[in-house]
Amino acid sequence: MFQPLGFEQQSVITSLGRMVYYTASNLPWRTDTTSTERETIVFLHGFGGGSSAYEWSKVYPAFAAEYRVIAPDLIGWGRSEHPVRNYTIDDYLTTITEFLAKTCTSPVTVIASSLTAAFVIRVAIAHPELFKSLILTTPAGLSDFGENYSRSFFAQLVSTPILDRLLYSTGVATSNGIRTFLEQRQFAQANRIYPEIVEAYQESAQQPNAEYAALAFVRGDLCFDLSLYIPQLTTPTAIIWGQKSQFTGPEIGRRFAAINPQAIRVFQPLDDVGLTPQLELPAVTIGLIRQFLPLLNQSTQQPEYRS
Repeated sequence: MFQPLGFEQQSVITSLGRMVYYTASNLPWRTDTTSTERETIVFLHGFGGGSSAYEWSKVYPAFAAEYRVIAPDLIGWGRSEHPVRNYTIDDYLTTITEFLAKTCTSPVTVIASSLTAAFVIRVAIAHPELFKSLILTTPAGLSDFGENYSRSFFAQLVSTPILDRLLYSTGVATSNGIRTFLEQRQFAQANRIYPEIVEAYQESAQQPNAEYAALAFVRGDLCFDLSLYIPQLTTPTAIIWGQKSQFTGPEIGRRFAAINPQAIRVFQPLDDVGLTPQLELPAVTIGLIRQFLPLLNQSTQQPEYRS
């Protein structure tokens, strides 16, 4: 897996195994201030064939001089353990909670994407004491407002035993399969995809037993209706939403923001961007995060809805 300059790999043990994360510990980021004296920002990647902490690797180094930065590979992805199991929503709610409790000693800002961002909302509802604020890109349960992703043709196809692993090995965990998915589903502009991105996704997708978590996601085993949970959220939150997200359009995000404007203080759509602005337009994403951090820390901030 690809590792930014000055970052090292560390790990903690969760109830489902070892969870690897990346944090700044070497030059040029090492300073006289110990990491425990700085605020922590945790970056959590989304799900898809070959997902890993690499998804945020063009963004999180920009904060390493000011913050203690942590970017894990979730269980079943990247360099973290890949237990052979039928993954469930509770697996990720539990391991995300355990990870935050073991790596952070005070409330933190969590920056997360897609389905993982939806899980983080649920964790923040259950354990608000762990969180200072949330900055989320395209948070969606993928079965929102009564939709049922698991009934889609592709989800049904991947639910077929034997065929599921064949599809994964031949259509997902290959260079061509990954590039096709990135071009057609994840990015708004194919010319923004360069070889390193494909290589990083492929390396993660080809880890032993990587198919178990990926297939659980594609089958819809991890999907749920996030709209049922949004009203319970109290953590100050900003949402970034690519206008050309293939799975869930920005109207879903606007509906989320309208449900709970007290917690969701900013909704920022981005033109000509797909599911992962952090990879497609990392400089813009960094700028927005820097803009949102002080806004979310103001207790009386009014919600912002941007067109």
